[in-house]
Amino acid sequence: MKFNSELINENIISEILNQFKSSYKEKTELPEISESDLAKMIDHTLLKPDATESEIKKLCDEARQFNFASVCVNPCWVDYCFDQLKDTEVKVCTVIGFPLGANHTSTKLQETETAIADGAEEIDMVLNIGQLKSGNYEYVFSEIEKIANITKKNLAILKVIIETCLLTDEEKIIASIISKEAGADFIKTSTGFSKGGATLFDVALMNYAVDGKIKVKASGGIRSREDALKMIAAGASRIGTSSGVKILLGESGSAAY
Repeated sequence: MKFNSELINENIISEILNQFKSSYKEKTELPEISESDLAKMIDHTLLKPDATESEIKKLCDEARQFNFASVCVNPCWVDYCFDQLKDTEVKVCTVIGFPLGANHTSTKLQETETAIADGAEEIDMVLNIGQLKSGNYEYVFSEIEKIANITKKNLAILKVIIETCLLTDEEKIIASIISKEAGADFIKTSTGFSKGGATLFDVALMNYAVDGKIKVKASGGIRSREDALKMIAAGASRIGTSSGVKILLGESGSAAY
């Protein structure tokens, strides 16, 4: 399917941004969410390159104990995590084209196929940021759509990481709309491996841009229960963090992701 470029006409994007800015106010009233419900909104994450098998095992044990939505790991650990968690409700999530998004599309497609074959039920892909910033929107749309076709065929969830810290506000809106139109289930703020993470403004802007038609995942720098609840109040339906246990215990983590 060809992307309808009229959806991201410069005047339309400018109007969306102006309307958002005129209406945006940071929400000060935090939602009341039980520990169990909050856990089901957290992707318990370990993506550092030096993660060991024992650390991945601990991640899975914690996910089982707290019943997190998923564990989010690098692709080489998917089959291991699936084996650890196959008798639980916890899903296995993995990352594609991570962390730069600049892989060839065919590589991303193969990564996705392999991850799903290994047991992944949630796919967090990094869109091609350079192509987006170059205005090559059909390229970005086509790549996401091809991966979305694979995930839908296999009843998996697709989250598109747009890496907000590298984008202008206009580009955040464009990336969000393209992701929605291409068939993604979520748009996600950050890899946690660039120069910034999730902000309340960005979460709210992304949610506004897609008119609530798909969901938003906030990730990058979310270290406390208050952080998580603020992101949810801003419009996030999922939280990506390596501090999930500390968040549920009312403590604060220190990791960047």
